[in-house]
Amino acid sequence: MEEDPIIVLLIDDQPMIAEAVRRMLLSEQDITFYYCNDPTQALKVAKSCQPTVILQDLVMPEMDGLVLVRFLRAHNAPTRYIPLIVLSSKEEPVIKAKAFALGANDYLVKLPDKAELIARIRYHSKAYVNLLKRQEAEAILKEDNLRMRKELDMLHKMQRMILPTSEELNAIEGLEIAGYMEPADEVGGDYYDVLYTDDVATIAIGDVTGHGLESGILMVMTQTAVRTLKEIRELDPVKFLDALNRTIYKNVQRMNSEKNLTLVVLTYSKGKISISGQHEETIVVRSGGHIERVNTMDLGFPIGLDEEITDFINHTIIELNEGDGVVLYTDGIPEAYSMDKKQYGIERLCEVVSQNWQYSAEQVKQAVMADVKQHIGKQKVFDDITLVILKQKQIEIQEDFENEEVFENEEVFENEEVFEEVKENGRKRKKLSFLRRS
Repeated sequence: MEEDPIIVLLIDDQPMIAEAVRRMLLSEQDITFYYCNDPTQALKVAKSCQPTVILQDLVMPEMDGLVLVRFLRAHNAPTRYIPLIVLSSKEEPVIKAKAFALGANDYLVKLPDKAELIARIRYHSKAYVNLLKRQEAEAILKEDNLRMRKELDMLHKMQRMILPTSEELNAIEGLEIAGYMEPADEVGGDYYDVLYTDDVATIAIGDVTGHGLESGILMVMTQTAVRTLKEIRELDPVKFLDALNRTIYKNVQRMNSEKNLTLVVLTYSKGKISISGQHEETIVVRSGGHIERVNTMDLGFPIGLDEEITDFINHTIIELNEGDGVVLYTDGIPEAYSMDKKQYGIERLCEVVSQNWQYSAEQVKQAVMADVKQHIGKQKVFDDITLVILKQKQIEIQEDFENEEVFENEEVFENEEVFEEVKENGRKRKKLSFLRRS
């Protein structure tokens, strides 16, 4: 292993001493020797030759040796951290103590033994070079961290920018909507969006495994893919989730990532909501605050986990009357911990929603988040938190609604035998899929 070069600067008013030290070091190929006979020029010479070790006499006519030590160790001096070995003609404990107090690293009585001098020079030089390398590495790491933070800040801003605006939410006929999202880190893995096209509202909420940069990127991918599918008017839940899953799965494979996400998609039109996709329970709230919990386990499969998920996808239809609504959330809410390590829980979420349901969607959202934050207290937030509240406004239901294209697949699920067969096939595929990955 090649040794780092050693540069020695001797500050001494006696040329004879300088020549003796030069000869001691002459045989050492990796040591370069510099000499300064004027202590008033020591800082200038040191700045020029960049020594890794300084040898300094303590007795010189032009300047007191201890004063020079102070100069070499000054806060802004280029020699502040360079190892300093002071040389004296005799062993003087008091002088030694003063030199060490001012910042000297070592003390030798001149002229020292050649082997001892070289050993001490090598020891101090190696420590200094390692210090320089560590400082360089820390500077590079700091620069990388600043660059990474800028990238995270950019992605964080992007995530905030693509959230639905209040103007977009207010434009949806028939629904009052309020949403909230707070990442655990600079970049979150939670996703929610609301789209409104041709009098049809699509509300999606999902949760990428983990959080941070990789999860945030997958969240943005999902948002883009969902919006693309809605722009081309893909309303069939099986085709929609299948196309979305294939897109995300292929990207995840190209990224060599193990990320995936749960996702539920709600399609709303004139008082009816179609629910498809696997995520947390969907909470349906009736006008008086009565809670109905819809388990989405049999309505889909995690997106990006497997290439083929069509056999898992189902949907269910929920009718909403005036004052009814739906609450969507990610697991950051029920799994939020208090200082005494108790989880918030789905039951408490339902209770707070029920108690405040007579208020607006925005007020219900605020009541829930205030209760969640009170529960968390000063505990660290470990997961992203997302909440969406939907409330049905007063509408006129058209008689021909049953024939709307949005829910054209509803009749399939009115056939109980077909429905049970689809669910049974889904269960089989789920079991086989997990066995294949174990």
